[in-house]
Amino acid sequence: MLKQIKLGFLSMLVLALLASCKNDTSSREQAVESATGTPAADQAAPANVVPTANAEEPAAPVGPTTSIAFEETEFNYGKVKDGEKVRHEYKFKNTGKEPLIITNAKGSCGCTVPNWPKEPIAVGGTGKILVEFDSKGKSGPQTKTVTVTANTDPPQTIIYIKGEVIGSPAPTGAVTQ
Repeated sequence: MLKQIKLGFLSMLVLALLASCKNDTSSREQAVESATGTPAADQAAPANVVPTANAEEPAAPVGPTTSIAFEETEFNYGKVKDGEKVRHEYKFKNTGKEPLIITNAKGSCGCTVPNWPKEPIAVGGTGKILVEFDSKGKSGPQTKTVTVTANTDPPQTIIYIKGEVIGSPAPTGAVTQ
C-alpha cells in the first residue's frame, strides 16, 4: 500500500514538471514573437536552457546564438564612503542575427545586484543592465563582477564595477589594531 502511494505521488510530480515545461515553452515563444513581430513557429527554435548539475549556476542556453556588444564592460566609480550605494548602467547592443535573450545576471556577492531586461532584445536593438553596489561594511579597493548569461557564444559575459571604499573613521576612544 505504501509503495502504491509513493508511486502515485511520483507520477503526479512528473506530470506537474511536464506541465511546467510546456508553460515555459509557450512563454518563451510569446516573448520571441513580441520581440521580432514574427510568430515563433516561423523562426528557428528559441533558445532553450540546458539544466545544470548545480542549481546555483545559471544554465547555459542552447539553440540559435547571437552576439552582444557592451559600450563598456568595466566601470570605475572612484572613491566612495562606506555605506554609499553606487549605481551604473551598462548599455549593450544585440549585434547578432537572432533575438538576444538574457537568462540570468548574477553579482559576485550579495552587495552587487544587477537588474536586466527580461524580454528578448531584437536584432540591432539595445538594452541596459543596471548594477547597484552597496559599499556598506566594505573598506579599501573593491572589484565586483556581474556574470551575464545569454544565448551568446560564449554564453557568459563578465562586466566589472570597481573603486575604493573609504571606511568610516574609528569612534573617539576606540582602539584600532
